[in-house]
Amino acid sequence: MIKLSNPYIPNDTDEIKQRLLKGIGIRSVEEVFVDIPKKVPRMKNLSLPKAKSEVEVRREVERILSKNITTKDYLSFLGGGVWNHYVPSVVDAIASRGEFLTSYTPYQPEISQGMLQSLFEYQSMIAELIEIDVVNSSMYDWASSLGEAARMATRVTHRNEVFIPHFISPNRLITLKSYTDPLGMRIRELSQSLYNGQINLEDIKEKVSSKTAAIYIENPSYLGFIIHHLKDLSEIAHECGSLFIVGVDPISLGILKPPGKYGADIVIGEGQPLGNYMNYGGPLLGIFACRNNPQLVRQFPGRIVGITTTHDGTERGYCMVLQTREQHIRREKATSNICSNHALCVVRAAIYMSLLGREGFRKLGEYLLAITQYAKKRLSMIEGLEIPLLDNCHFKDFTVNFDEVKKRGVKINNQLLKHRIIGGKALGKDFPELGNTFLYSVTEMHTQTDVDALVTILKNVMEDLI
Repeated sequence: MIKLSNPYIPNDTDEIKQRLLKGIGIRSVEEVFVDIPKKVPRMKNLSLPKAKSEVEVRREVERILSKNITTKDYLSFLGGGVWNHYVPSVVDAIASRGEFLTSYTPYQPEISQGMLQSLFEYQSMIAELIEIDVVNSSMYDWASSLGEAARMATRVTHRNEVFIPHFISPNRLITLKSYTDPLGMRIRELSQSLYNGQINLEDIKEKVSSKTAAIYIENPSYLGFIIHHLKDLSEIAHECGSLFIVGVDPISLGILKPPGKYGADIVIGEGQPLGNYMNYGGPLLGIFACRNNPQLVRQFPGRIVGITTTHDGTERGYCMVLQTREQHIRREKATSNICSNHALCVVRAAIYMSLLGREGFRKLGEYLLAITQYAKKRLSMIEGLEIPLLDNCHFKDFTVNFDEVKKRGVKINNQLLKHRIIGGKALGKDFPELGNTFLYSVTEMHTQTDVDALVTILKNVMEDLI
């Protein structure tokens, strides 16, 4: 019997520490931190200032935070996966109520009916938006949804090859590889035209085989252009016995055909535009859905909230269903390692979608399409600029090439900051074939006046640099 010196710290005795060290196969606690670079200061080497009062601490923190540049202070044209959409005040008001202010999953249905209903309503609205039957109550983000979709496709088809578009977010790509490399899966690229971004159908027909688990496309693409021949791509996937996975920006579905209409088996996407702030890049909201096919549903990651009734049928209630695939229940036999979700982001998305409604989604989509085309047109009129992949319709995101400005795109971005404008994201490292190209983005937060201001300042900046 080991006597504890502190009942709240069970491993504070040397005897217990030695048992723990022996159990994990090391000699000292220092070995636990052997992977941490030596240049990173350890607790014993930290030089901490003397204690300060609350007033002093608040003042110091606010001084540090004041160095941040936000979209409240600067006009931002930065997109590429996280966008500056407008969040109605009602979303903040409802989501901040005590009944909803949690990011965790309600495990006790008998005391969590309000939260469970919110998740159920989110699933129902997403299902209606994408026209796919089964939706889970969220993944972490678009990238993790893609990784789970690829693994799910291999489990369903018993194949190990997945095709992805060439123009894909580098963050999503590296996450996909993290999910699939341990399984020995093969990731292959779809050939896309540099002229309009379209996928070469004949090329993909020649490449797919009995090893292909899935074909994945994004519409709109990472660079903002719209993919054509979606029904053809779906048929190519199904003819070879593979699944058709589609990634979407849900805001675009107010004007674009929903993926359920052109044969998608699995639909994923990013729900951040649905009432969630950018928050410096997170937390985000991963959308995940599939057709109501038992073979697919049983391999579904995450969890689904369902609705049921009492035994006598007089009252209805909400509960979690089909969560037996997760690691906290099935451990190593689980089909997914997700054991939580972004429930608060889901609640915000549900509130946002209920506010917009069908007509609101359509009007917002029309405005985003119009302001995108206006921005492309105005920028293309600047001498020395080109809009790659111009021969296509874009939604929110589009590319701007600065090759004729002596490859000074980064310097131009720095100059724009001096005028309180955040420019586009550099693409040269990820897509060298596009040259000195930047990814710009517009949302409903931008007006024609904002675009005109960008054009005027950009002209002046370029003239100073040339």
